[in-house]
Amino acid sequence: MSLRDRKRVRTRQALVEAATALFERDGYDETTIADIAAAAEIGTRTFFSYFPSKEELLFPESDARVQAAVDAIADRRPHESPAEVLLRALHRVGDDSDDLSGRLAALRLRYIRDIPAVRGRALQIQTDAQGEIARHLAAAFPEQLDEVGAAALTGAFVGAITAALQVLLADVDRLDDPAAVQAAVQKATDVALRPWATGAP
Repeated sequence: MSLRDRKRVRTRQALVEAATALFERDGYDETTIADIAAAAEIGTRTFFSYFPSKEELLFPESDARVQAAVDAIADRRPHESPAEVLLRALHRVGDDSDDLSGRLAALRLRYIRDIPAVRGRALQIQTDAQGEIARHLAAAFPEQLDEVGAAALTGAFVGAITAALQVLLADVDRLDDPAAVQAAVQKATDVALRPWATGAP
């Protein structure tokens, strides 16, 4: 990674951290893009080189999660089932990121529940992600999944993760515990993907 790329990564992370602190202190609606840019020590115009909107700060790893799934599908192992590929992608993301736990995750889940604009953006991100992952699954496993089957499997996978995190939202302290989050997500995905993992139609 070049020096310029490393600087961009640091600035992007500084924006996410500044936004998280301001959202916690002042609230989402009360925090402006100018406030976030100032806290990260950049100009407001520069902010838009990193994020197109305030909502996007709540979903900084969404593209990386989708890419992890796509990469896992492309790198699938012999005799690995579609469900096993998705579970491996989930583990890879869990090892490389704390996106599903911690302060930002707690804020994101609460705002999805309470703020229509954030809820709408979350739904769009989820819909786009499911479509992209399902498309790659169907192409990689044509003898096991048609378009409908791939969409159903991906929907079960994403829905299980979402459901587990929503349960944890009732006890925010657990969202600060990566082990608790991992255990809940693992349990939810195991239950949701069991029909595919066992070879049932």
